[in-house]
Amino acid sequence: MSIVAKDVSVRFGKRTVVDHVSLAVEQGEWLAVIGPNGAGKSSLLRALAGVVPCQGRVEIDGAPIDRMAPRQRALHLAMVVQNPVVPEAISVTDYVALGRTPYNGVLGGAQPGDDARVAAALAELDATELAERPVDTLSGGERQRVLLARAIVQDTPVLLLDEPTTALDVGHQQDVLELVDRLRRDRGLAVVMTIHDLTLASRYADRLLLLVDGREAASGLAPDVLTEAHLSRFYGADVRVLCLEDGIAIVPRRPFHPGVPR
Repeated sequence: MSIVAKDVSVRFGKRTVVDHVSLAVEQGEWLAVIGPNGAGKSSLLRALAGVVPCQGRVEIDGAPIDRMAPRQRALHLAMVVQNPVVPEAISVTDYVALGRTPYNGVLGGAQPGDDARVAAALAELDATELAERPVDTLSGGERQRVLLARAIVQDTPVLLLDEPTTALDVGHQQDVLELVDRLRRDRGLAVVMTIHDLTLASRYADRLLLLVDGREAASGLAPDVLTEAHLSRFYGADVRVLCLEDGIAIVPRRPFHPGVPR
C-alpha cells in the first residue's frame, strides 16, 4: 500500500509552511524527511496524516484521505507525534491499547488478542517493565518508546514518524530504528519519518527529501542529498561527509587555532 502527496501546501494564516511538495512512498519503502529547524517537516507529516488542512492531494492506494472518516484513516495509517495529548494518569498498557481502538466492535469492546498484541509491542520496545506506570511519570526516552508501541499495535500499512529518536540514548535510537526497519520489511510498511540526525537518516531510509522553507530543495539517495555543498548552503554547516559501506557519516569541522589542543 502506497502513500502519495501531490502538490501539497499547508498555510497557517498568511504564512505558507509547506509549499507545493510532492512525494510517493510505496509498500516496503522508507522515506526520511530532513531539513533545518522550521523547514516544514512536521507540518508536511501532519498533512499526510490528514490532521491539518492542506491544498493539493494526499492519497493512500489512490484513495484521497480527506474523504476518509477518522476511523477509516486510522485503519490505513498510524502516526507518532512529538508531543501527543495523553489522558491524565493513564497507564502505559491502557495507553498503548488505544492503538487498537479502530478495530473495536460496534459496542466499543476490545477484540480477542488485543492484550497479547499490546504485551508483544511493549516487549519489542524493551518497555515491559513500564506496563503499569502512568504515562505522565515516564522519562522522555521511555515515553517515546511507548508512543511507538501504540503505533505498532494499530497495525496499519502506512507509518508516519515525527522525530522518533527524540530523547532516546544512542542504544535505544538503534533499537527503535531497527524495529521500524524490521516491521517495514516484514509487513511491507510504507514509512515516512522526519529526523534531524542525518547520519541515522542515511543509514535507515531508502530515500531522503530535503525541505527548506517549506519547499523541496533536494531529494533522492543519501549520497545525492547529503553533500557538503547542500549542508553548507541549507544548514549553514561546515562538515565533512564520509561515505561508508553502510551509509554516510556527517562529521563537523572545527576551525584550527594554532597552539590550542583539539
